Amino acid sequence: MEVFKLKKSGFTQFQRELLPKTTIKERLKHFNEFQGNWTDKQSSEQGSRCMDCSVPFCHNACPLGNLIPSWNNLVYSGEWEKALNILHSTNNFPEFTGRICPAPCEASCVLNINDDPVAIEHIEKSIADRGWENGWITPIKPTTKTGKNVAIIGSGPAGLAAAQLINRAGHNTTVFERSTKPGGLLRFGIPDFKLEKNIVDQRIYQMEDEGVLFKNGINVGYDISGSELLQEFDAICLTGGSTVPRDLDVPGRDLDGIHFAMEFLVQQNKLNSGEEISSSQINAKGKKVIILGGGDTGSDCLGTSLRQEASETTQFEIMPRPPDQRTTSNPWPEWPLIMRSSSSHEEGGSREYGIMTTQFLGVDGKLEALECVKVKWINNSGSSKMEVVPNSEFIIKSDLVLLAMGFLHPEGSGILDQLGVETDPRGNVITNQNKMTNIEGVFAGGDMVRGQSLVVWAIAEGRNAAKGVNAYLKTL
Repeated sequence: MEVFKLKKSGFTQFQRELLPKTTIKERLKHFNEFQGNWTDKQSSEQGSRCMDCSVPFCHNACPLGNLIPSWNNLVYSGEWEKALNILHSTNNFPEFTGRICPAPCEASCVLNINDDPVAIEHIEKSIADRGWENGWITPIKPTTKTGKNVAIIGSGPAGLAAAQLINRAGHNTTVFERSTKPGGLLRFGIPDFKLEKNIVDQRIYQMEDEGVLFKNGINVGYDISGSELLQEFDAICLTGGSTVPRDLDVPGRDLDGIHFAMEFLVQQNKLNSGEEISSSQINAKGKKVIILGGGDTGSDCLGTSLRQEASETTQFEIMPRPPDQRTTSNPWPEWPLIMRSSSSHEEGGSREYGIMTTQFLGVDGKLEALECVKVKWINNSGSSKMEVVPNSEFIIKSDLVLLAMGFLHPEGSGILDQLGVETDPRGNVITNQNKMTNIEGVFAGGDMVRGQSLVVWAIAEGRNAAKGVNAYLKTL
């Protein structure tokens, strides 16, 4: 590899540069990823921008504790395989987080105090992708077997991380997934234009080669009971996610044309992979689409609607528009509560803030419009109170409404009830510091415990659950 003569004070020489993207016109023609790659010189320049701080705040911001300055420096030096080894020491799936993490590490980068932060997420993606391209990522099989059997319930990022580490510790590991293929929302919830599913598949194949057994199409709690699992396995790890969506209980909710975001996104992902869907497709083509919810899921609905050729797309958020810059009450290195735009927002559509839907309107059972009001938020002694703006009612036409208002908690019926697992007032599973529930030998991690959160947090939770399971099995 060519050696580039760069100084480690690259932050004084080079500007932050993100991975190139294809034009909006081109990428709206398909559902594939549209990010390109840096040249080796660009990679080295971006790695050189890392200041190698004596107190790297990026560590603290990363739920996985990624050793970011170490692999930044190795990319700067062109030592990619070493960078991959260090990255894998804390993160099972950097090709996932390098694509879909909001990068809290970058928000806490010391450069971000008064300059653009290091492009940590894209460096991470580049390391992982190069590892696959060069064959550096291979199965790591356990050197010894313990004879212990562990069941992982759910194959999202938390379940996959837990399964990989538990299997590598020598335990027989079986992952139960109720969908047709493993991956959870990585496969069925996140659009292909953010994460192509061959990226998920290559990790599944690696884990299968390592000895992990995947049993798909099995809804634990129904197809197999909690008592059967307790009899068959020495430990159980619950990583089923937070899957109950937040609904909107207003008049007209039962009209045809109103759907939860995941109904919409899952259908499109299945169609992209060649699968058949069990019901008629929710299609935005030629429709006026209203997306209720301003978060990542709403953004994913926007990008998908645009690719389906919606005639209009509007995203409503009940909260006020965030500021463009940090406020004094939100200083570095906290996560900045500022206005953000995703790649989908770049592609089209409009966003409106401080909007509350009060009623869905329709004719003959079909959605035709939304009745809404504007709201404002009043800060009072550190808390916010919502007030309706007088005489602000309006009606907006719509053929399709997508509810993307987040998720409440894991599904309580089924396996949680059968095992007798305790939950908190919000419905999330309660665990101790070792990730064990109130039932001995039953562990939990991910969104099922934390509530709706980030993929990077799910991986961290899965890793911690694996530690708890391994420590427990040593006592048997």
